[in-house]
Amino acid sequence: MTSSAIISHPIKSIADLPVDKTLATALLSSMSEYNDQLHGRRLWLACSGGRDSLALAALCVQLYRQGKLPCLPQLLHVDHGLQSDSRYWAKHVANWAAAQKIPCRILQAQVNGHDEQAARQARYNVMRAHINQDDVLLLAHHADDQAETVLMRLIQGAGVNGLSGMQPWRVQTQGVQRNILWRPWLTIRRATISAYAKRLELPYIDDPTNDSGDNVRSGLRRDIMPILATYNPNVIDNIARSAQLLSDAQDTINSQAMQDMQQTENTDLQLLPAQRVLNINALQKLPMYRQRQLLHYWLGQDEPLPPAKQLVDDVLTLSQRDDQDHQTELFWQGRKASYTIRRYRQQLYRMSSEWLSWLKLPLTEQVLPLSRLTLSSHSANNLTLLTMRSSGRYTWQLQVKANALVRLLENSVDGIAQQAVLKIAPLDRQQRLKTEMAVRPQAGKKLYQTLGIPLWLRDSLMVVSITFIKKSEVGSDIKTDIPLLLASPFESWLLSSEQTDSDVKSNQLAEYIESDLSLK
Repeated sequence: MTSSAIISHPIKSIADLPVDKTLATALLSSMSEYNDQLHGRRLWLACSGGRDSLALAALCVQLYRQGKLPCLPQLLHVDHGLQSDSRYWAKHVANWAAAQKIPCRILQAQVNGHDEQAARQARYNVMRAHINQDDVLLLAHHADDQAETVLMRLIQGAGVNGLSGMQPWRVQTQGVQRNILWRPWLTIRRATISAYAKRLELPYIDDPTNDSGDNVRSGLRRDIMPILATYNPNVIDNIARSAQLLSDAQDTINSQAMQDMQQTENTDLQLLPAQRVLNINALQKLPMYRQRQLLHYWLGQDEPLPPAKQLVDDVLTLSQRDDQDHQTELFWQGRKASYTIRRYRQQLYRMSSEWLSWLKLPLTEQVLPLSRLTLSSHSANNLTLLTMRSSGRYTWQLQVKANALVRLLENSVDGIAQQAVLKIAPLDRQQRLKTEMAVRPQAGKKLYQTLGIPLWLRDSLMVVSITFIKKSEVGSDIKTDIPLLLASPFESWLLSSEQTDSDVKSNQLAEYIESDLSLK
């Protein structure tokens, strides 16, 4: 059984048939432009079996046989079962590839939804899962596709970035996975590809939903583009050229925004991509149009699609407020993650929901006896790691130079004859501490405000102290607790105590303890 959607030409070898000069020039010119990026990378070709992708596969076979292409791409065909004949299409693509002696993989995809966007997302997801890190995926998108994409985004109210359309070379990341999408035919008209497919008698799949579908792209292709062509027959080329000009403009904007972000971001408070921070004072020194551009660029970091203009406007308004209300939260559902945008004092924070959930996990109290015998089993490379909180992608630890700490205590007045224990415990909201920034001990809200600790970090504070244990003249234990540090995932503050030995100041002891937050 076959499918009526398959053009009724027999499958035959096309290696020795005439090459289309226009199509070949576009592919080879693009390959030359991205030669350095292509070097050493595996090449795949997304092949639906339709006219465009089968034509690109055919051209690759011809140029490879002529020695003009250094390697053959491997075909990837995704069967997501949305069409009743999809299994026949998959078999047809595999048979055609076998006749051309080009490698082909058939992948199965599960679509969550019924529209074309859901199907496209499912295809890309399954292909990304199959290919390796930094592999290149070759796509047959052309100038007509580009024009339709630009018009779709125009009626959706896109800005410069959206109106620049599809890019010929795009690095795409999802989590730790990184791949490249390569589109060498964005300047080529559909008619040129159709003529080439007709000359080669390619048995491509003519999917009936391409023109008769009820999605926006099909409607533009069927109803709008022919009308626009009556006003200007060069409408496709002109829209594609405008997209290229807008892409160049977007590169200029991004370059300026990147420089502005480097001048305004607070790197001491960042953990990328979980938490990004901008300094509002530095932001407000920029002209208003550059503030908007920077916020648009900053919010969209780590995401494949940019934020909506309304979100950018709301974040700009948040940055301009002069009251002391730190409760306002803005929410953004990105493609890869969801985010909360908040302000605390003169800092703007963009935090992932995953990160905020991690900050609510309980902290682990730690006790480390400070003796050489004990440390020999705890320390690696003279460094002891004490975990405060660890789950999922994030780990917060204290790095203690325990051996150096012991040596410092040994050289104190009383020496190591007294027992010493390093204790790390969560800060109790009623616990009073004296920092170097205050003249008297503080607790709760006053302490948080003095240190400038945002609301969402107030349950992520650990008090580091040393407890000395001495024997009294009658043999009972006398405990002296000396606070050293108040530690958060991003900062640490020295604590002072009147009980500190004159020879071993708390700031000397604290020099051997560092907070470390890491991303897995």
